[in-house]
Amino acid sequence: MGSTAQQKQALGAYGEALAARYLVQKGMVLLDHNWRCRDGEIDLILRDGRTLVICEVKTRRTTTYGTPFEAISLTKIGRLKRLAAQWLSTNGVRVQDIRLDMVGVIAPSVGTPHIEHVAGVG
Repeated sequence: MGSTAQQKQALGAYGEALAARYLVQKGMVLLDHNWRCRDGEIDLILRDGRTLVICEVKTRRTTTYGTPFEAISLTKIGRLKRLAAQWLSTNGVRVQDIRLDMVGVIAPSVGTPHIEHVAGVG
């Protein structure tokens, strides 16, 4: 078994993959994932019709220490909004509507993962 940091990173990558597949199945188009710049990272960038969706994904094994959504602060939401503007500028994309979504994934060691999507936060 790898280190705790490696396990946490693998769990996060697994949750992001589940979230991306879930949102694409709902009709969104995945444009980018794990986009990074010096100021931070955006987990998923999608298009939902004419709306650009910036999506934060939080994955947990259990809710013992809170739900995935409890890990998303107002500071994080503000940072995601700034990162969205940077992504748009870097990629030369112009859109009229931008939405910030959150996906919480509970991925127990045994059993089926539970995915919850909240559209339009912040």
